[in-house]
Amino acid sequence: MRIMALDVGSRTIGVACSDALYMTAQGVETIRRTSWAKDFERLLQLINDYEVEEIVVGMPRNMNGTKGERAEKTEEFVERLKEVTTLPITYWDERLSTVMAERSLIAADVSRRKRKAVIDKMAAVVILQGYLDRRQHTL
Repeated sequence: MRIMALDVGSRTIGVACSDALYMTAQGVETIRRTSWAKDFERLLQLINDYEVEEIVVGMPRNMNGTKGERAEKTEEFVERLKEVTTLPITYWDERLSTVMAERSLIAADVSRRKRKAVIDKMAAVVILQGYLDRRQHTL
């Protein structure tokens, strides 16, 4: 069993999964959004393939902690996701996750074009790793 993290954007969904011991996060893929039905079909396929037992969704709060338009769209996404799965869904503060992912990719000398292709998946990794680290400290 694993935990899956989602970095939900308007055009893409970054997906990451934990290892079986819940210690590390690995990027899975970036889903190009087309329709609710196709987006959820692919997510359910990944949930099944990776034997996911919990989903963590990055909540894009403003820097002052308030919710903006992107947070509201993320909540709408989660409400619709709850219609197709009974798995527990947890929100995780994702402020600066994309910035952290970008910095990691730059430090690894990944080209701008390749960064663009994997940034959402890497942001999901940052979200999930933060969640896993917190989980380890509270067990």
